[in-house]
Amino acid sequence: MRSSGRNNDSGRGSYRGAGGGASQPKAGGKRDEKQQRAGRPRPEERRYDVGGTGGPGGKDERGGTKGGGPKSGGSRGAAARGGAKGGPRTGAKSGPGAKGGPKGGPQRGRGQAPSRPREYDAQVEERNRARHNKPQIKTPKTFGDQEGERLQKVLARAGMGSRRACEELIDQARVEVNGQIVMEQGVRVDPEKDEIKVDGLTVATQSYLFFALNKPAGVVSTMEDPDGRQCLGDYVTNRETRLFHVGRLDTETEGIILLTNHGELAHRLTHPRYGVKKTYLAAIQGPLPRDLGKQLKDGIQLEDGYARADHFRVVENTGKNYLVEVTLHEGRKHIVRRMLSEAGFPVDKLVRTSFGPIALGDQKSGWLRRMTNTEVGMLMREVEL
Repeated sequence: MRSSGRNNDSGRGSYRGAGGGASQPKAGGKRDEKQQRAGRPRPEERRYDVGGTGGPGGKDERGGTKGGGPKSGGSRGAAARGGAKGGPRTGAKSGPGAKGGPKGGPQRGRGQAPSRPREYDAQVEERNRARHNKPQIKTPKTFGDQEGERLQKVLARAGMGSRRACEELIDQARVEVNGQIVMEQGVRVDPEKDEIKVDGLTVATQSYLFFALNKPAGVVSTMEDPDGRQCLGDYVTNRETRLFHVGRLDTETEGIILLTNHGELAHRLTHPRYGVKKTYLAAIQGPLPRDLGKQLKDGIQLEDGYARADHFRVVENTGKNYLVEVTLHEGRKHIVRRMLSEAGFPVDKLVRTSFGPIALGDQKSGWLRRMTNTEVGMLMREVEL
């Protein structure tokens, strides 16, 4: 019985010792725990291989002893628990000692592409330049851009209407190109060389300007005046293109005068060969003889030769005041005033009411207007342009 008591006591002591060992660790327990932690790899030193290396004779990610290691799934879980937030990565450092390994060893993260030599980059750049700097191949006209512009586009730009309206003009056989009537759409023309007419009138397809001014009395018929007097240039100061006047009018004579930048047209309108007629209204004092018109048509002897009127008529008569119309094709200086004064009837007031087919109409004094395409066409036909 004593022996059993001793055994029981020893058993109780061993039980207490076991319990006490669990609740009160020995002094050397902390040292052993530190040693165990020292054997484990730190988070930055752990391997994140998905497959794991926990096989016979090797350590697993947890730093376990040799022997049968955990499965690959456990290895992944262990790495995920202690690893970085991004999870397992390929090409990570292997083993605790990989931190201080050689430079040529595997590095963390994705592997960087090897740098290409400069000679290779230079060859690539040369090939790209040679690809884009190929000589231009001259293709037939049927495959490339055709010469000239479409006829309806040229007419629309010249102010003959919209493109649709110009196409209708072509369908109505009202358009001519170099004397040939155009019957189909899409014909291409050269505005600089081809002669284009609509209803027999030439169309100004180039960048020409044509204006008609009702010149007031007292305005000098020049574009610039050195004496500072009011001149024709004062009415076109805001124009970028240089304009010049067609012919002249006396300073005290009113009426229509043309301004343009078409040099050939201006030259022909003033040349005696083409005989462009100008019409004037003159206020004179009567009474007038019946044969005054005949005298003017037959010719009046002036200092520089005979001057003949093409047409004469009395427009209005109020007592001794007469308003007469004189038409002539000459353009000598003061010719109307000199003819009537030589016949015995000095002119009180003179107004030019038309220049060729362009009439003054109801245009107010001092007003400048742009001529219509029809008027320009009539002018060109007058001088055979």
